Amino acid sequence: MTILNLETHSDICSAAIGIDGKVWASRTSEKGANHASVLPVFIESLLAELRQEGKPLDAVAVSGGPGSYTGLRIGVSTAKGICYGSALPLIAIDTTQIIASSILRHLTEPLDNQTLLCPMIDARRMEVYTATYNTRLERLNEIEALVVESDSYHQYPATQRLIFGGDGADKCKEVITRDNILVLEGIRANAEDMCALAEQRLKAINEGKARSEDVAYYTPFYLKEFIAAPSHVKGLK
Repeated sequence: MTILNLETHSDICSAAIGIDGKVWASRTSEKGANHASVLPVFIESLLAELRQEGKPLDAVAVSGGPGSYTGLRIGVSTAKGICYGSALPLIAIDTTQIIASSILRHLTEPLDNQTLLCPMIDARRMEVYTATYNTRLERLNEIEALVVESDSYHQYPATQRLIFGGDGADKCKEVITRDNILVLEGIRANAEDMCALAEQRLKAINEGKARSEDVAYYTPFYLKEFIAAPSHVKGLK
């Protein structure tokens, strides 16, 4: 199956075409919050390549949050527009699961079945959005906003390996110093890490084991509601 994957939860914007769960082509911008301008260009380029190969698109997958309010809105609204116009199913994937997939992709050492993956999204100050996954990328608890402290993750035994990754993981280095925790640097969610996840989800949808998102009513999972602060620009209220 052929799926367009969109990841926009942070200041990195990426898009990828996955075919049968493998990355077929991808585009990434790390130039900051310019998603609204670069994402349509990425999509147009990828779909043009797809048309040249005569491959029809079967679905669109999008990073569903949590993350940047603006980034998530751009990604989700773009995905919904494509799905609505082309009558394609919409697939939303938790951003934490995408980061966990990226952690697995970057690991070079063998893992045992007890190892846990802890993707972390920076939520300002010492807070992160996080969840815990096993090595099969199954989520073991609810996605939460966690204030990182020295005793965070104390509930796990010292013999169990925990691997942190994501743009929120760096703040854990100096705070959590236990030997069973490994912090991977440079791990960021990318649309390439969505391809296998989206393929699995679409198969489950086609088999009647899961449902696609409602194109009309689906909204991103922000975790926290957006609170608009008063403007500090002179003349604005």
